[in-house]
Amino acid sequence: MDNTTDGTWDSLQVKLNDGILQTLRELKFTHMTPVQSACIPLFMSNKDVAAEAVTWTEGSMLRGDSESCFMQVGALVITPTRELALQISEVMQHFIQKFPQFRQILLIGGSNPIEDVEKFKDQGANIVIATPGRLEDMFRRKGDGLDLASSVKSLDVLVLDEADRLLDMGFEASLNTILSFLPKQRRTGLFSATQTQELEKLVRAGLRNPVRITVKEKGVAATVVQKTPSRLSNYYTICRAEDKFNNLVAFLRQHKHEKLLVFFSTCACVEYYGRALETLVKKVTVHCIHGKMKNKRNKIFADFRALKSGILVCTDVMARGIDIPDVNWVLQYDPPSSASAFVHRCGRTARIGNQGNALVFLLPMEESYVNFLSINQKCPLQKMAPVSDVVDVLPKLKALALADRAMFDRGMRAFVSNVQAYAKHECSLIFRIKDLDFASLAHGFALLRLPKMPELRGKKFPDFVETTVDTDKIRYKDKNREKQRQKMLVELKEKNQTSLLKKTLMKNKAWSKQKTKKERRKKTAAKRRHDEGSDVDDEDTEELLNDTRLLKKLKKGQISEDDFEKQITRGPESKHRTEGSSHASSEEQDV
Repeated sequence: MDNTTDGTWDSLQVKLNDGILQTLRELKFTHMTPVQSACIPLFMSNKDVAAEAVTWTEGSMLRGDSESCFMQVGALVITPTRELALQISEVMQHFIQKFPQFRQILLIGGSNPIEDVEKFKDQGANIVIATPGRLEDMFRRKGDGLDLASSVKSLDVLVLDEADRLLDMGFEASLNTILSFLPKQRRTGLFSATQTQELEKLVRAGLRNPVRITVKEKGVAATVVQKTPSRLSNYYTICRAEDKFNNLVAFLRQHKHEKLLVFFSTCACVEYYGRALETLVKKVTVHCIHGKMKNKRNKIFADFRALKSGILVCTDVMARGIDIPDVNWVLQYDPPSSASAFVHRCGRTARIGNQGNALVFLLPMEESYVNFLSINQKCPLQKMAPVSDVVDVLPKLKALALADRAMFDRGMRAFVSNVQAYAKHECSLIFRIKDLDFASLAHGFALLRLPKMPELRGKKFPDFVETTVDTDKIRYKDKNREKQRQKMLVELKEKNQTSLLKKTLMKNKAWSKQKTKKERRKKTAAKRRHDEGSDVDDEDTEELLNDTRLLKKLKKGQISEDDFEKQITRGPESKHRTEGSSHASSEEQDV
């Protein structure tokens, strides 16, 4: 097989435990993969290892020749996603059956952390398989009676699987926190499909003089390293935005007896198109997985793995390290945000020497992406003939939105998220937001109307015809949800009416009272300026005002120059007395 070497497990210079060899035979792992052949002897000789391999050769092995009490963790495996952690745990369980002195625990999100705390306190574990977020949380649970920091003081082995993805997903801070609790004297294995500058920092921080291993595919020239398996047939097809979903549905209907992964760019797109495919592709099991799901993900993943045929609609949470048996096709409805993610998506098929196929849907303006992948990722693609028997299912998709406001909402969110994801594409010279035909894209999403969003502000789209139906009147099928919406609409209407009433009252108020309010605002502003620290005190201000009034009277001829001179040279108290009578009369008028 392409992904194996000529070496069997018995050929290793350092002999594996008999229990491990027996388990390997039971699992039908007869030969080593190249990365296993290269890493295991070094790892068992207490060397740190940093390994890079094409997507289908990932793997790690822990030796089982030592004992420790259940509260002392000897091995720790950290992986970026729950699905991958669950998968590693399942394989590990096969090996542990031969070693009753070992116990493992799985620490991943989607469950109550207190349950994990109690399980570790009650049962202990020698092997911990975890995602970074949950593991970091466990280190901070001393107040709940779990002192994980003490349990890892004797740690022998640390494995960072899909290490580049750990960093891509923003776990760098969590990893640094976790590493701070671990002993320096340990063996560390770092496994990754790509090497980046960020990963190099992690290597320097977490490994001691590691042996670096790069595994290349057998039979491929060293100067042109193909990053996808040779047994993978990689295709692309070109279609307009309004035809894209119709083509996808037609393709899935023609391959309903196979196992397929369909990748979308955002969680909202998975929610929208996944629900649509459940209705439009009959007699096929359709599952959906994305990163914002909480408790459902583990069960959905396990259920889909067990299927012989079916469709999994997903985001890139399923792109790395996941081993799903017998995947026939990987479909990329949206090209991923990075070129390396394209390769990892394709790597979900053609695994362990099997045949596999991948297809990416591109818009006409995106065809240069094919050449980019060939050069940048050493990933050649061939053009597929147009999908046959394509029918227009968009009217049915619109009907779903009209029948249930939940579907209408999903469509609007999916469109907005898709545009935002497109704007952030790593390959911005090819995927340019200014080139997007928004009307065609909205038609492809079967939208009833265009959403209000910054990218569409001030633009007109004569090619997009909005529905004549008042979308505010579309109801939720869920009666409780619709009841809640109606309650919110009533509250909003009352709030708007109150606001409008206040504006009308102000508009119709007597000008004299409006002026009073205006003057009140002026006085408040003057007081604020004074409180903020004016250099002029109240007495000086009053004197200045009186002088200004006298000057105005002089100009109007109400007083002579002699009177002006006399009053301007008097003290402040005499000025107050002079104008006191007129001031009192004005106060009487106000009363």
